[in-house]
Amino acid sequence: MTMEFGLFMGGFVHKDLVAANPNAEHDRLMSEVRLAEVGDLHNWKYSWWTEHHFLHEYSHISANEVVMPWVLARTKRMHVASGIINITPPVNHPVRVAERVAMMDHLSEGRFEFGTGRGSSTTEQGGFGITDPDETRLMFDEAISQFTAMWREGEYEYSGKYFSVPKRHILPKPYCKPHPPMWVAAGNPETFQKAGELGLGVICFTGGTPEKMRPLIDMYKQAIANAKPVGDYVNDNVAITTSFMCLEDGDEAIDLSTRSGNGRQQSLVFRYLDTFPKPAWVPEWPNEIADPTRDQILAGRDMGASCIGTPAECIEVLDKWKAIGVDQMIMGPSGSIHPHEILEHTVKLFGDEVVRKFDTDPMFRTDRFREAAAARS
Repeated sequence: MTMEFGLFMGGFVHKDLVAANPNAEHDRLMSEVRLAEVGDLHNWKYSWWTEHHFLHEYSHISANEVVMPWVLARTKRMHVASGIINITPPVNHPVRVAERVAMMDHLSEGRFEFGTGRGSSTTEQGGFGITDPDETRLMFDEAISQFTAMWREGEYEYSGKYFSVPKRHILPKPYCKPHPPMWVAAGNPETFQKAGELGLGVICFTGGTPEKMRPLIDMYKQAIANAKPVGDYVNDNVAITTSFMCLEDGDEAIDLSTRSGNGRQQSLVFRYLDTFPKPAWVPEWPNEIADPTRDQILAGRDMGASCIGTPAECIEVLDKWKAIGVDQMIMGPSGSIHPHEILEHTVKLFGDEVVRKFDTDPMFRTDRFREAAAARS
């Protein structure tokens, strides 16, 4: 089994970067675009672009529907994916989402992938008038069921609880038939189960070890074997997100990781993303999680949680993930304060020396599913 790789772009703008550089926000956004361009040339198949609102420092990518076409125009082979588009109607009207997804499918000639979610922060939800986080589940369920109907030929009409549309042509229709691959973000067993039942690829944004994630992956794979897909085909795909640092000198990679600023990013996760459970060991904001020590990194690497070191050491870590059935690893290079030059170097080295060890298939896994579905229709 081949395992594919993607880059995760989150727009993290650490306060120390801003203190040293008034253009830090701009530089981070442009750096992440450049990293996707570099990845496209060095064997990475995907770049994933988040959508967050109001989350100062943690993520300044609020309009990924603007960023992703720009990245598609600057890359040749890479698939560009939303990780995620928030499909709750108060945040993004489902018709506007369907239009944008189909348009990116056209302009990229099939290189866009549609990752969905309902948001994970009351700061965001409340900013758009959503007062009950649990209600976003119902909003998501209603919206996700309608996209394929919007993309089919003919007029579309719908009357629902959270949005309604009089009889209209939703344009354009997707370029690649039947439609772009569909994914959903997940962080708990319930969503892994649901993703499988709906035939959606699953993007896991919770950290941990392969041993911790194995039961969730098994649950997903069992559910998707009997899926009733909400799309026009099943996207049997498990993607796991993690950070990494790959350099020729493994000690240098570890040293950089002990002073990366990633501890503050993780602290901001638990400050803002308050619909996630918070472990007891996480300090109350504004106290921060410390950057990991060398011993913590080495212990994490032994368990498969820290992909930090030389290419050979990273390969050993990733062997553990491959063994439990992961289809794609999504690696976040820029959840740090490291300068662009270091991030670009690690993306190149990892792509040349690590990705090629695991991904020997020139075809994209999602393309296989989509093309098989098109051939059946």
